[in-house]
Amino acid sequence: MQFKVIPVTAFEQNCSIIWCEETRKAAVVDPGGDLDRILSALDFEDLELEKILVTHAHIDHAGAVSTLAALRKVPIEGPALEDKFWIDLLPQQSQMFGFPEAETFEPTRWLADGDEVTVGKEVLQVIHCPGHTPGHVVFYNKARGLALVGDVLFHGSIGRTDFPKGDHATLISSIRDKLWPLGDDISFVPGHGPMSTFGDEKENNPYVKV
Repeated sequence: MQFKVIPVTAFEQNCSIIWCEETRKAAVVDPGGDLDRILSALDFEDLELEKILVTHAHIDHAGAVSTLAALRKVPIEGPALEDKFWIDLLPQQSQMFGFPEAETFEPTRWLADGDEVTVGKEVLQVIHCPGHTPGHVVFYNKARGLALVGDVLFHGSIGRTDFPKGDHATLISSIRDKLWPLGDDISFVPGHGPMSTFGDEKENNPYVKV
């Protein structure tokens, strides 16, 4: 599996394009905005967009999901059902944070812990990691040793838990109980900022180091 990270919106959110080298089929993970940049990257790599994957429904991650799905006629997978209220609030979120007007959407498939999603012939495990939002999911490709963790974990930090239905203790549990067992050598793409590995964060991240 190959991937490209494209920071989008004023929040510099790490939208990712992941794809299967054999089939050239791709998924866009968390298209928060700046669709022109996302579409240009798909065209540059000569990829066929197969679906949209969503880690959670905050505006900077999900603001352009509805538009992209309609434009390319592709299904939406994720987040977990517990984030439905955030999806319903996307129009209000866009006004609150000064984003272009965002539309609500109904995922083609709500995801749950233990589910799998496919991109071409690649398989990603779905890991429910609540705390930042109640329906937050992480996408993990074992073959590549790569996790797309949204706003659960960052290089040197963790996701905020002061939003509605956020919970600090739950977030810490998600990281330690769901992510750490995957292995220290797993690289991850966070929702913002540079990539890191779980091992580096276990050793150096003051919020979750062991």
